Amino acid sequence: MKQKTTHDESLVLYAELSAADIRTIQRRMKDGAFERVLPGVVSSRPAQEWPELVARNRIRVLAALFPGAVVGFKSAFMGGAPVGGIFHLTHTWRRKVELPGMTVQTHVGPPAVHGDAPMMGRNLFFPSQSRVLLENLVRSRGENAKSAGQGAVEKRLIEICDARGQEALNRLREEARELAPILDMAREFAHLEGIIGGILGTRKTQMASVEGKAMAARIPYDSKRLELFERLAAELRATPLKQPAAALKTERARNHFAFLESYFSNFIEGTEFDVSEARGFVLEGKPITERPKDSHDILGVFRQAINRGWANQTLAVGESIQEQLRARHADQMKERPEVNPGEFKTAANRAGNTEFVQPRLVRGTLVEGSRLLPTVPEGTARALLAMFLISEVHPFTDGNGRLARLVMNAELSVAGSCRIIVPTLFREEYLDCLRTLTRAADPVPYMNAMQRIHEWTAAFDYEDLDGVIDVMTKCNAFERSPIQYKLLWPSQLAPQPAASGPGN
Repeated sequence: MKQKTTHDESLVLYAELSAADIRTIQRRMKDGAFERVLPGVVSSRPAQEWPELVARNRIRVLAALFPGAVVGFKSAFMGGAPVGGIFHLTHTWRRKVELPGMTVQTHVGPPAVHGDAPMMGRNLFFPSQSRVLLENLVRSRGENAKSAGQGAVEKRLIEICDARGQEALNRLREEARELAPILDMAREFAHLEGIIGGILGTRKTQMASVEGKAMAARIPYDSKRLELFERLAAELRATPLKQPAAALKTERARNHFAFLESYFSNFIEGTEFDVSEARGFVLEGKPITERPKDSHDILGVFRQAINRGWANQTLAVGESIQEQLRARHADQMKERPEVNPGEFKTAANRAGNTEFVQPRLVRGTLVEGSRLLPTVPEGTARALLAMFLISEVHPFTDGNGRLARLVMNAELSVAGSCRIIVPTLFREEYLDCLRTLTRAADPVPYMNAMQRIHEWTAAFDYEDLDGVIDVMTKCNAFERSPIQYKLLWPSQLAPQPAASGPGN
């Protein structure tokens, strides 16, 4: 018995009606209640609405006109949508059917097999993921090629690997191996197996896409991150940046600056101490009796900010960046063995909605990203690129933000420029501009924010620690809420009245 439609009469499909219902519709057509859209399809709406009706009821229409068909090739690859106005189906014969607003192209091929699923409970099937991938490696040329091609399949496989891990690709490969003989796609399976091997690094494969070439490189890298680094580098090359000179004339001032740099850098990461307490164990040698892990985090940054070997160690270019960063991190975090100092991460890490570079791509992304450093001017521009490279890759389990800022400041020190302090009140703006660069690929807010805080840092006198802490306090540097407080510059503070002396 035909399934009786529960839809309104805007689009009526004979395949869904009983013979009696069809006769009723045909009688009403003679009275002008319906118009014939194509054989077996009528509508009570005017012709100009038919394309929208067909699009809205696409699954119903295709199931009625092509019963038992399987969504195929590009249309399956795009999740069941027309591509270039053409909807591809695998059916029992090859033909082209023009529907209002859409062309249906059927291709001769196997019917639904294990893994293919009915769509909305109708006699139309959506193929398994392994079938979609195999079909889209079928050779096809021309403007309206039916298959998406190797490049698109590579990108999809990389997305699957990133989302669900390497084991998901192994499962797909085995499913495709079983399916290939049924679909008569031995050649396509060999092709698919090669691409998966290239992504997993188990075989050498000629890749077609930028993403695929990145994965098949001798050291695989994150091509999307590299594109982002190139975007930032281009903007840094094109934009002259301010470069305040170093304001530290004595070792005493260097010591004070390094303390404040380490204090604020750790506060950004949630290591919160009162500044006087931190001063005690960093500068005055007071024993660490509470929160030893957090205390050693501050000491690790201070050690690298004050030691000239670390403070002036700019990022290496190419493969040597790996060992250099591992050595720096091993020193920075040596009191925290639980975070594997000097060892690249083995599990993915994230901050909020931002997922950083996958562990298997860390080494290659650092190597390829570092090659951009010599292409931008030294000093502020190179410092900002170096900092974002480490921040975006997030190569270690912990300590990445602090490491990124140490790397940034080393580039500034070598160029004779003032190092940068990011005060507590600037934390949200600092993190927001990084997020904007990561998610919207817009480097301008990042560059503007960092130039502003760079000039702010250079506006203080670091010779007297009590004095600079007092002035920074009045400038709201230690406050947390950017809604309640505004970050002030020393020049914006009201001048202190001169002390009254005898005779005044």
